[in-house]
Amino acid sequence: MTGRLAEVEARIGTVHKLASVISAMRGIAAARVQEAQRHAEGIRTYADTIGAAIGEAMPLLPDRDPPPRGTGADGREGRRAVILLAAEQGFAGTYNEQVFDAATPLLDGSHDLYIAGDRGLLVASERGLPVAWSGAMIAHPAQAATLATRLADVIFEALGRAQVTAVSVVHAAPGTAGGAMQVLVRSLVPFDYDRFPPPNAAPPETTLPAADLLSRLAEEYVFAELTEAAMLAFAAENAARMRAMIAAHDNVTGSLESLGSEARRLRQEGITDEIIELATGRQATR
Repeated sequence: MTGRLAEVEARIGTVHKLASVISAMRGIAAARVQEAQRHAEGIRTYADTIGAAIGEAMPLLPDRDPPPRGTGADGREGRRAVILLAAEQGFAGTYNEQVFDAATPLLDGSHDLYIAGDRGLLVASERGLPVAWSGAMIAHPAQAATLATRLADVIFEALGRAQVTAVSVVHAAPGTAGGAMQVLVRSLVPFDYDRFPPPNAAPPETTLPAADLLSRLAEEYVFAELTEAAMLAFAAENAARMRAMIAAHDNVTGSLESLGSEARRLRQEGITDEIIELATGRQATR
């Protein structure tokens, strides 16, 4: 009985330590979500500025019809690059599975899969999906621009070689008002210039040919979209981890209650056994 009680008390101590770790992980994840969302606001402002510049530059084209990016030499769409932003670390529930499920319609065989996030590589392997490029997902918001630069370099190189003619990015984003996360699928290339209507103002003066200017602005906007996607995915990953830690904390709390009840029962049984033993021994001495 004493040995069993000592075992239960040792388990209680271990579970208390686990609860402390879970609480710390939940706190870190919550802080990262808030930090990432603050950075995302700045990135959106930057993207809006580039978008406004594209709208202002559109009237500079003589035919008002920018050359489309993302088509082959014959004008037809060819192979697609799919950028998938997965989790870098574990304890994120079904985060990766949801992102891959959303990307499934794009993974039709005529594609190249680019994955950021080590956990995503495991899911791709389980699903039998070949990976053309992989890299680490960001570990803190300051790395978002670096990842976006790497991705932009890879996809623009592939576009330049006509290895791919279209690019999409699939990533998660935190749900609004604490709701479930969303998974977004964005088409980056061919670039949709029609999203940026020209303002009712005189065209700006420029030093670059209009086509070159618009091409550079489009590339800058794609970079901004990739940076925002990385930041939102980072926030969603940590939001998923936070929810997983809340569930784990609830389970730990239930385990502690169960172990506490068992420990009290064993102590009571021990006390009862001692009383019976003392009473039996006293009767034997009479």
